[in-house]
Amino acid sequence: MTTSSGRKSASRPPLLEVSGLSKAYGHQIACSDISFKLRPGEVLGIVGESGSGKSTLLTCLSGRLAPDTGTVTYDMQGQGPVDILTLSEPERRRLARTDWGIVHQNPRDGLRMTVSAGGNIGERPMSIGARHYGNIREEAQDWLKKVEIDLGRTDDQPRNFSGGMQQRLQIARNLVTKPRLVFMDEPTGGLDVSVQARLLDLLRGLVRELGIAAIIVTHDLAVVRLLADRLMVMQRGRVIEEGLTDQVLDDPHHPYTQLLVSSVLQV
Repeated sequence: MTTSSGRKSASRPPLLEVSGLSKAYGHQIACSDISFKLRPGEVLGIVGESGSGKSTLLTCLSGRLAPDTGTVTYDMQGQGPVDILTLSEPERRRLARTDWGIVHQNPRDGLRMTVSAGGNIGERPMSIGARHYGNIREEAQDWLKKVEIDLGRTDDQPRNFSGGMQQRLQIARNLVTKPRLVFMDEPTGGLDVSVQARLLDLLRGLVRELGIAAIIVTHDLAVVRLLADRLMVMQRGRVIEEGLTDQVLDDPHHPYTQLLVSSVLQV
């Protein structure tokens, strides 16, 4: 999916620059010498089978796991490019609450299940200084409407929501502060096909409306076809093919990518 926003971003300085990133667990290679640039407003999809290293890569990129080698440089507002691996733990946590969003495959990992839906959304504005209860609640309800959750559920706890509702709430919780970069790990995994379709349409609209950059890890080529400007294909910890999403999927060069695409066409 090549969009006008994706083409415009190509001329802008990188928001995230990854160089020589590697991670191993003993003799098992999770990621090997991965380098790429992500520009503002650009959506990068990372695909591969289970065990390809894509989730480990995402965890390293978002500062939750230290790689063995390499750098992850982020263009921080007011500071310029900073290697996030050199930041202190409090600095990384603040970055995750402000400039970044992290959407987990299991929404229970990204929500406080015993806090109301409105409270889950309101926590991020409060963490960066919002204090007026009325304004916070109004903003939370505005986001509940954006993600198609009935306002009558504002004070309900997400443990009483369906999986699809929990995932939409997690998205609202992450996007309420308008982050510049969002990491998504299998955002539609485990959901029914009809729920997946609605969630993808919602994500596509919000990402484009807000102009945020995103990195999406998935095994589902339909997800990246719909959302991603560029695509990286991973196998056994290595990037074996990359390029514009439509070009990679319509004319795959590597035998592994060809196998992935053909397996979808045969379903």
